[in-house]
Amino acid sequence: MARAATASRGNPKFSTRYVPHILVGVALLLILYNVFVQPIAGFPEEWNIGLRAPLDEFKKWVVGHRATSPIFVFFFEPVSNIMDLAIRNAAAFLLWLPWPVVAGFVFILGNRFGGLRLGAGAILCLLFIGWFGLWDAGMETLALMVASVTIALLIGIPLGIWIARSDPAEAVVRPVLDGMQTMPAFVYLIPVVLFFGIGAVPAAIAAVIYAVPPVVRLTNLGLRRVAEDMIEAAQAFGSTSRQMLFKIEIPQALPSILAGVNQTIMMALSIVIIAALVGAGGLGDVVIKSLRRLNVGVALEAGLAIVLMAILLDRLSQAIGRIDYASQARHQGFRLLPARWQQYGWANHLESAIDRVYRLGGALGRRLPGPVAKHAYWWLSLAGLGILALTCFGLGWVDFPEGWYLSLAAPVNAAVKWAQVNLYEIGATGLGTGPFSDFTSLYILAPLRKLFGEIIPWPALILLVCAAVWNLSGWGLATLYAISMLFIGLLGMWDASIDTFTQVVVAVAATVAIGVPLGVWAARSRVVERVMRPILDFLQTIPSFVYLVPVIMLFNVGRVPGIIASVLYALPPQIRLTVLGIRQVDEAAVEAAQAFGSTDLQMLRKVQFPLALPQIMLGVNQAIMMVLSMVIIAGMVGAAGLGLEVVDGMQNNRMGQSVEAGLAIVIVAIMVDRLTQALARRAEEKANLHV
Repeated sequence: MARAATASRGNPKFSTRYVPHILVGVALLLILYNVFVQPIAGFPEEWNIGLRAPLDEFKKWVVGHRATSPIFVFFFEPVSNIMDLAIRNAAAFLLWLPWPVVAGFVFILGNRFGGLRLGAGAILCLLFIGWFGLWDAGMETLALMVASVTIALLIGIPLGIWIARSDPAEAVVRPVLDGMQTMPAFVYLIPVVLFFGIGAVPAAIAAVIYAVPPVVRLTNLGLRRVAEDMIEAAQAFGSTSRQMLFKIEIPQALPSILAGVNQTIMMALSIVIIAALVGAGGLGDVVIKSLRRLNVGVALEAGLAIVLMAILLDRLSQAIGRIDYASQARHQGFRLLPARWQQYGWANHLESAIDRVYRLGGALGRRLPGPVAKHAYWWLSLAGLGILALTCFGLGWVDFPEGWYLSLAAPVNAAVKWAQVNLYEIGATGLGTGPFSDFTSLYILAPLRKLFGEIIPWPALILLVCAAVWNLSGWGLATLYAISMLFIGLLGMWDASIDTFTQVVVAVAATVAIGVPLGVWAARSRVVERVMRPILDFLQTIPSFVYLVPVIMLFNVGRVPGIIASVLYALPPQIRLTVLGIRQVDEAAVEAAQAFGSTDLQMLRKVQFPLALPQIMLGVNQAIMMVLSMVIIAGMVGAAGLGLEVVDGMQNNRMGQSVEAGLAIVIVAIMVDRLTQALARRAEEKANLHV
C-alpha cells in the first residue's frame, strides 16, 4: 500500500489521467437523458450577457457625438479626412490620366523588372479590365490599394526593423501578429465601420491592419538572417548602427522584405474586395451588387477583372523581389517568344526587330549626360509617357473606348440559365448540381446540425470537446476550450456557431480527402507536379471572395456553394505542403525501406507518410483557417452561420449583432488554430521530430 501511494505521488498525472474518461462518461449520460428521458433545451437564452443592446446604444452615441466628442474631433476624424483625401486624390489622378498612359506605365514597370513578356502581360491584364467596361471601377480599386499598401509598408517595415533589433519587442509584438493573422479578414470590418463609418476609409484601414503582419514578419526574418560575419566586418570598420542598417542589413534582407511586400499587396487586395460590403466601391462593389441581383454574367466579368488585377500586382511585386541588379542575363535570347521557337524564321525576324528597338533605346541612353545616363531607362520612359499623355489629351483619347467593350454578361447569363435547367439533374441518372446540393444539404449538413444541435445537448458537447482536447494537449487547452465555448453561448451565438462548425467540418474533410492524395501523387510524379503547379499558382492568386462567383453559377446561393468555394480556396496549401513533406523525407529511410524489399505502397504507408505527417498537419492547419475564413465570407451570399449574422447586422444597422458574431468568429478561429497546432506537435512527437 505504501508502494502504491509512493507511485501515485511520483506520477503527478496519475490523478488526472482519468478525467477525460469521466468527462466522456458524464457526456454520455447527458446524451442518453436527452434522447430517452427529456430533451435538454438549447443554450439558455436567459444566460445571454446582452452585449447587443449596449453596443447598439454605443453606436448611436458615436453617431450623435461624432462632431463633438474630442476623440473623434482630434483623432478619428483627422485620420479619416487625411486618408479620404489621399484615396480620392489617387482615384481622381488615375481616372484623369489617359488610359494608354496607365497601360504604358505598367508596361514600363513590367519590362524593367521582369522583361518584355511581363510588360506585355501587364498591358493585357489592364486591357481586359477595360474591355469588360470596368476601367473606372478598376482604377478605384487600384487607388484604394495604393493608399492602403503604402500605409501598411510605412508601418510594417519600420516595425519589422525594430523587433529584429530588440528581442523584448519581438516577444511583445509576435503574439499580437499571431492574433491578427488568426482572425478571418471579414472580422476587421466590424470595428473600423463603428469608428470610421462606411466608405473607402474603413476599407483602407481594415486592409492596413490585415496586411501589416506579413511584411513585419518577413522584414524581421530577413534582418535576423543576415550573416554574422558581414555584421562583424562592418563593425570592425567602424560602421555606425545607421550605416550598418542601410548599407549591410537591409540590402542583404531585401529579398525577404520584398517577399513580405508581395504578401501584403495580395492580402490588402483580398480585404479591399470584401470591404465593398461597407461602401468601398470599385470592382468588389460590382461583384456584390451583381450577385444580389443574381446577374452572374456581370459578377463574372468583375470577378475576372479582380483576378487579372491580382495577377498583375502579384507578378510585378514578385519580379521586383527576384530582380538581380548586377546582371541583365534575363534580357538575353528571345525576349517575347519562347526560345524553342528559334527554329521558325518569322519568330527570329520578330525578335530581331524587338532587339533593334532595345539597342536603339540603349544608344539613346548612352548619349544622355552622365548623371542622367545612369538611370537612362527611367528618364526615357518618363519622356515617352509625357509625349503619350500630351497626344492622348490632344486627341481626346482619355476614357477607355466604349466601342471596345466585350461584354460577357449576356452569354454567361444564358449559360447559367442553361446550366441551371440542364445540369440540375442530368437525365434520369440522379446526377447533377441539384442532387449533389440536395444530398450535401439533406444527408450531410442537416444530420450534422441535428447531431451537434439536438442529439448532443450543449453541455455534453462541451464535455466531449474538452475530453478530446485534454487527451490531446492537457488540461490547460481543455480549460480554454470550455471557457471559449461557454462564452460563445453567452453571446447568444451558439446555434450560429454550430452551423458554421458543421460547414467547416465538411469543407475541411473534403479538402483533406482531395488534397492529400493529390499531394502524394504530385510528390511521386514530376509530370503531375508540373501540370498542377500553374493551376495551384492560379488558385492562390485569386482573392477569396472571387471563388464564390463560379460556384454560384451552378449552385445558386446558400451553404453548399460556400463549402465548394472553401474547398477550392484551401486546396493549394494542403497539396503543396503534402508534396513538401513527402519530398523532404530522409533519403536514408527511403533507401533502407527499399533495401528490405518494400513495395511502393508499403514505402508510402510505413515510411514516407508517417515522416511527412508534421508537414501534412501544417497543411491541415492552414486549410482549416482558410476554410473558416471562406465560410464566413460565404455569409455574403446567403450561407447561414456566423458570417450571415455579421452581414445581416451590417446591412440592417444592428452593430451589436455584428460585434457579437464577430467575437464568436474570433473565438472559433483561436480555438481551431490552437487545436491544429497541438495536432501538429503530436505528429512531430510521433515522428520523433519534436525538439
